Amino acid sequence: MGVEIERFLRLVRALPGCEHTESDRYTTFRVRGKPFGYLWPDTATVGLKQTLLEQTALVAERPEVFEVQFTAGGFGWVVVHLDGIDLDELSELTLEAWYLTAPEELLTVPPTPATLVEA
Repeated sequence: MGVEIERFLRLVRALPGCEHTESDRYTTFRVRGKPFGYLWPDTATVGLKQTLLEQTALVAERPEVFEVQFTAGGFGWVVVHLDGIDLDELSELTLEAWYLTAPEELLTVPPTPATLVEA
């Protein structure tokens, strides 16, 4: 189990409209200018936008893999430890973060978790 950073990057690059901005310590992923994820290479963790309910459920279920990052605008962001998650689950969570952020015109033919895994 575990997902390498480069494999996570392939997932987000397969999302329509995905852009990224790098800083000294982390990379921000956006769709049409709105953030949906972060990557911290030094800690091999990512932050993903989720619903508040999903944030609570993930952290309660596996606190060794997920932790609360912050809440904003009615959404709960989670930190995901890449060494504790498999590719299928990470694909689903990454796609959900993108769905919660993407404009309607990108949702007409959205990717699926399976197409992200194949990317």
